[in-house]
Amino acid sequence: MEATPPPPVVEKDPREVADGVYVIPDGRVPLVPNVGIVVGSKATLVIDTGLGPRNGATVMREVATISKNAELHLVTTHVHPEHDLGAGGFPATTKMIRSKDQVDEIAASGLEMAKRFAGFSALHADLLQGAEFRKADVSFDREHTVDLGGVRVRVLAMGYNHTRSDTAFFVEPDGVLFSGDVVMTALPNVGNATVRQWLTSMNVFEKLQPKRIVPSHGPMGDAGLIATYKTLLTTVSSRAGELKKQGRTLEEATAAIAAELQPKYPNGGARLLGTIRAAYNEAP
Repeated sequence: MEATPPPPVVEKDPREVADGVYVIPDGRVPLVPNVGIVVGSKATLVIDTGLGPRNGATVMREVATISKNAELHLVTTHVHPEHDLGAGGFPATTKMIRSKDQVDEIAASGLEMAKRFAGFSALHADLLQGAEFRKADVSFDREHTVDLGGVRVRVLAMGYNHTRSDTAFFVEPDGVLFSGDVVMTALPNVGNATVRQWLTSMNVFEKLQPKRIVPSHGPMGDAGLIATYKTLLTTVSSRAGELKKQGRTLEEATAAIAAELQPKYPNGGARLLGTIRAAYNEAP
């Protein structure tokens, strides 16, 4: 008999990972993000919301335990429901910051994914009851900086990686990078994006020289996560280009590269195969 999966709810107990930088860990629970809380002398910024207003309210209760700032900013790593649709649990005075890419993706896709998530179970449906995307109070093109008082957060529009509007956040001077799904311990989920764009994102992250990386899911790490992704993406891109020039089909190249990399990435699965296919398709 299969065990009942844990509910997709944000737990308590934020952990301070740098001075004024806290993370409510996901507990390795599906559809729960690592929630970031960055506290300055005059304002607080929250990164990701949890699935639906009830989770957003839980996050706000935790914010209140570590910050008395009246000024509150909210950002999300991407617009998937567990990252964005808890905004209804935040105060009306919260300043929502979105990249123009996020605004466009919301306009194009609306609540389609939320409706799919609501079909997972009665609890999912209940958590998402009444959830709506919060309109942007501030929108930006490529980069926006938030001064929280003694702490600056660079908000970076990363382009089409995991989603069409991935966003990352770099906390200065602590060197903490909230990377979303763009780099984590799991392999990249390239999907319909390009390996070229993922490598561009790794170069952006590398130049930041982060001391600690907080992905949107899974365990935290350091700059080694970026190096691991760059090695994988560069290797796959090079090999896919070579085999394509040799006249190998997509299926042949995918099978060959997957076999070569299986010892190093034994749990690569669909993500590894997707990365190989993307590299092959974009190779000349």
